[in-house]
Amino acid sequence: MALPAAEITLQVPFHDVDTMEIAWHGHYVKYFEIARTALLEQVGYNYPEMRDSGFAWPIIELKIRYAHPARFGQLLTVRAQFIECEMRLKIGYIITDAKTGARLTHGHTVQVAVDMASEEMLLSSPKVLTDKIKKS
Repeated sequence: MALPAAEITLQVPFHDVDTMEIAWHGHYVKYFEIARTALLEQVGYNYPEMRDSGFAWPIIELKIRYAHPARFGQLLTVRAQFIECEMRLKIGYIITDAKTGARLTHGHTVQVAVDMASEEMLLSSPKVLTDKIKKS
């Protein structure tokens, strides 16, 4: 069974670029976050729903591989897809040029569930998340 994915399109804004009109490397994390938010919204487990279910989901790992720069005004497609959800939440990302489909960047994030009441990290994902992903 393929796990859910979501795509967003965005245009690289002026305030994200340097004097060479290339997106600063740190902004790619923001682009990942925008796509991750769309993915979580799609499965019905956005950040307020996470909080309301009693769990925080801090990112414990981030990996980004840059192949080609994103430039001022360029339209990007950012795809986020669940890779793993049983023990932790691993989401993969691919950023491509929206017009040509050329891959610019890829990476992943890993999040773990933390019980907000006890502040303890869980060794597996809570049922509320896995049920929502399976329904999508």
